[in-house]
Amino acid sequence: MKKPGILLADDQSLFAESLKTFLNNYANDMTVLGIASNGQEAYEFVRHTLPNIILMDVRMPVMDGVEAVRKIKPEYPSVKIIMLSTYDEDEFVREALLAGASGYLLKDISPTELIVSIRALSSGVMQISPSIAQKLIRKTYVENESVIPGIQPDETFKWLKTLTQREREIFALLATGNDNEQIAKQLGLALQTVRNQVSTIYSKLGVKDRFEIIQLANRIRFQ
Repeated sequence: MKKPGILLADDQSLFAESLKTFLNNYANDMTVLGIASNGQEAYEFVRHTLPNIILMDVRMPVMDGVEAVRKIKPEYPSVKIIMLSTYDEDEFVREALLAGASGYLLKDISPTELIVSIRALSSGVMQISPSIAQKLIRKTYVENESVIPGIQPDETFKWLKTLTQREREIFALLATGNDNEQIAKQLGLALQTVRNQVSTIYSKLGVKDRFEIIQLANRIRFQ
């Protein structure tokens, strides 16, 4: 099977080169095809060398990442784009996902976690950093306001209101691929406490495993 090709689009050359080296050395099931220093270069690269995946920075000169997504996705819908940014502001997340990005990850993600996220794209699961996922869920279902126009908290999402605040935080982390140990570390909880909370979430939502949690999370509609 042909390895998926990756384009890195980032104006910080040291970061991009380091990421390229890491992916090529430690992810033998994928290959970095090139680096673009801005959104326009990324678009031109896609035109001539169609990558499978783009890791796209948000703020870049000439053409920013969100505008590049808007330009690339209508012409090349098969290309999956993950935003990889230091910014977690709602505006950037909203605009990127509405433009067609397949995810939004923060640059503080570990290289190993990034590789896992890239691989998970094949399952169709939107890749979102846990902190951002928590904000989306909190603002959409806890504070009863939409982060992204078109998210519809209709009858489909009444199940989420059965969860406590802490259970919703854990749900968000489960939905973005974190295991119990990772959740315990991020939330400062004992591992057994997380296990008990996960069991309660399963019971409340009527699910049997994490895959069904991800399926529920994916019913959020970005229209």
